[in-house]
Amino acid sequence: MLSVSYLRKVIYLIRQRGNVGLRCRELRGLSFSSRVHSRLCAALGKAMSYSQGHICHFLSRLLQCRRDCLVTISGGRRRTGGEFVDGVLSLACGLLESGLLKRGEVVAIAGFNSDWYLEWMLAVTYVGGIIAPLNYRWSLEEAKSALEVVKPVILVVDESCSSWALQLTNISVVQSLRLHALIGCITPSSLSMSANFLAMDSIRKASHGTQFINPVCATGGIALICFTSGSTGKPKGVAIRHEALVIQSLAKITIVGYGEDDVYLHSCPMCHIGAISSCIAMLMVGACHVFIPKFDAKLVSSAVEQNHVTSLITVPAMMADLISFSRQSHKWNGGETVKKILNGAGSLSTNLVKDAIDMFPNAKIISAYGMTEACSSLTFMPVYDPMSQKPRKSLSSYDKLNTDALQLHGRVCVGKPAPHIELKISCDPTSSGSPLIGSILTRGSHVMVGYWDQAAKTCNSGNSSWLDTGDKGWLDSHGNLWLVGRTKDLIKSGGENIYPEEVEAVLCQLMGVAGAVVFGIPDIHLTEKVVACVSMEEDWIWIDEKTRNSLGTNQLSSEIMKNFCRQKNLTRFKIPKVFMPWRKPFPLTASGKLRRDDVKKESPAAAQLSSSPASETLKPCNFSPSPRSPETPPMATVRVPCRVWMPLPEAHCVLLVGGNHTSSRFCTR
Repeated sequence: MLSVSYLRKVIYLIRQRGNVGLRCRELRGLSFSSRVHSRLCAALGKAMSYSQGHICHFLSRLLQCRRDCLVTISGGRRRTGGEFVDGVLSLACGLLESGLLKRGEVVAIAGFNSDWYLEWMLAVTYVGGIIAPLNYRWSLEEAKSALEVVKPVILVVDESCSSWALQLTNISVVQSLRLHALIGCITPSSLSMSANFLAMDSIRKASHGTQFINPVCATGGIALICFTSGSTGKPKGVAIRHEALVIQSLAKITIVGYGEDDVYLHSCPMCHIGAISSCIAMLMVGACHVFIPKFDAKLVSSAVEQNHVTSLITVPAMMADLISFSRQSHKWNGGETVKKILNGAGSLSTNLVKDAIDMFPNAKIISAYGMTEACSSLTFMPVYDPMSQKPRKSLSSYDKLNTDALQLHGRVCVGKPAPHIELKISCDPTSSGSPLIGSILTRGSHVMVGYWDQAAKTCNSGNSSWLDTGDKGWLDSHGNLWLVGRTKDLIKSGGENIYPEEVEAVLCQLMGVAGAVVFGIPDIHLTEKVVACVSMEEDWIWIDEKTRNSLGTNQLSSEIMKNFCRQKNLTRFKIPKVFMPWRKPFPLTASGKLRRDDVKKESPAAAQLSSSPASETLKPCNFSPSPRSPETPPMATVRVPCRVWMPLPEAHCVLLVGGNHTSSRFCTR
């Protein structure tokens, strides 16, 4: 047992060293185990050396400034700042005092969005644990693969993912698992689970109240393992530091303008890095959080109207769903209260922007470019700002600059980097012309420690290494970053390089085209032949040789598509040789990103091309996808393409851009 005087000295010294902790509600009469004693001493030692960044430092301010203000709305639960902090600390103290979690150990969590989910994320990191959110849409095989990567000691699930936990327990695939815990009020008995499952409230009971010392960091400052997987391969765990989460959240506060008066809707799954980063930013400023279990246009509409939501994040697919819902149901209300929309996982088309402005007339719309490995956003592009616009009978010149001009010859402008971001364009020595297009690299405190199975090798390497984003682009004279395409998606046809994104941007400008996916297939003469799968808007039909003379105006064909490409001055060799109507939604990840490889696999183009002349229309693709192998992620998996650490070759031309400057230098042998 620790004396009250000793505790007072410990708390006093910790605060005096500049690492401000939470105030104790009561010191007198509290008893602590030797384990808590050692934690206090360890925290004291850290505080005496220097103050480390931690995502839970905001709790002190939240308690002081928003104690009696509403900060979370989740279903029927409405909690103040004091109640929310109380919940986080009681859970953290329970994990620590009962010995369920030690510093540096991993806790995996899977479930729908809720305030309880957020409590678990914060409580685990508070005591020096590492949280690993899993995508609730994963199959059992993918969940098993992810658990094998991070080797958690605790698996936390809600009712929606309880079947995972039961099956994983039965097959005992993860030897590191010591305990299964439940999110919220559900109990093991209510789900017919074994005694090895603990209810959330039973863990809270192990605490002695909400007194606590400073939050503790895991080794290397790692807070989070966020999973990312491409269209092929197993999920990869990206290890991210507290420092990266804090600095990226501060950037969003500054650029997007988050504040304590905001009512923030959790519209994206909290296993996604963009959702996590914006969530922490809103916690830092003391905003009110509104949780919906998962994205659904009807749920979003109700939440916005009932709670007067002022801010939310979207991806293009989500925005399209919201627009479609409002048109079909005619029940969209409350959009006038929304002031800030941050879009990620792809740029918004001109038509989507116009429709979004109609739905959210008072909202500032900002599009961000980033990736999990860089802890969310690298650059920000203001797409629409109602405070600087002329009357909206038509889009002003500012809008045209930020929508139509964003897609110059298929290149997409993604804006300027945040102040702390360092970007570099690494050009091939043989590159010529203007602008010089090269690989987009970044470095700084925002960059990941590494992939979890490699994190031990990189956690002490600092932030001097450049991270290759896997994208190609260029920087204009104003410091704006323009994306050309993904390196891995590059099509090589007739000795020329073709980025599918450039061709897709042109095709999508044609009336009647809802979407397009371009890829290359093997060709004996050209190396690769350019193929385009085209999705049409409602009431539009595809005509071919047999139906060419049919009457009707809402028609598309290969010839119409080719002529349009020529009118838009698309270079001849970039015009697709084959067009194919696509009769179903394109496969997307949970974050709204296209699964190009899946489209290519499901396309019958490869099988038909051997007997098909150039520029003809192939049979439409309206079949069901073939069964996936265990190694292939499902359509809803969160996907940010794999990035690798890559040293800069000596003979590259390099363009550097920081938060406030742009410079260039040439490296020669």
